[in-house]
Amino acid sequence: MQLKISEPWSKFLKEEFNKEYFSNLRAFIGKEYKTKKVYPPSDEIFSALNYCDINNLKVVIIGQDPYHGYGQANGLSFSVNQGVKIPPSLRNIFKELINEYPDYCPWSGDLTHWAEQGVLMINATLTVLEKQPGSHQGKGWEVFTDSVISLISETKKDIVFVLWGAFAQKKKLLIDSDKHFILQSAHPSPFSAHRGFLGNNHFKQINEYLNSNNKKEITW
Repeated sequence: MQLKISEPWSKFLKEEFNKEYFSNLRAFIGKEYKTKKVYPPSDEIFSALNYCDINNLKVVIIGQDPYHGYGQANGLSFSVNQGVKIPPSLRNIFKELINEYPDYCPWSGDLTHWAEQGVLMINATLTVLEKQPGSHQGKGWEVFTDSVISLISETKKDIVFVLWGAFAQKKKLLIDSDKHFILQSAHPSPFSAHRGFLGNNHFKQINEYLNSNNKKEITW
């Protein structure tokens, strides 16, 4: 299966792509796309990487699984395609943004413009079967995305890692907290948003940290 990935990321992850587990993962995913309904579209599997210039990387937001409903997943964690109804977790993300920036007015659930400013929104698992959440977990994606996080931690500095919820917070072990800024809170899901996500002030903290390190702030 041919996978679309930008040249800078392809070079950065070259060793990973050459490993046996990734060859097995590629074969598995290729078969799934040929025989089943899988999201996101195959040319958007690596959108999180393709839209975020590795040389301008500032923030990493870690999700768990792509949306499994028709037309939702676009390869960026928490993001949906323009015109798609905004899912509950993203609705709470927007609520928090309005808490922090009262003039903020979300016009779409498509967060591509965040990625283009250096925000890597990556799910631990990059594909999913329609209406079957978690269906591609344990197939090799987590090995790959853990390696992405580890390599960023090892080779970059002053990156903001955003860990919302218990699942994302497990990734803290992959991150060098002496080199990077880690933000943690409850997940924006309706089940947990009121237990620490809403009011976490993360978006302002991200920009304050970027500003203190002479990096351009994110226009949310």
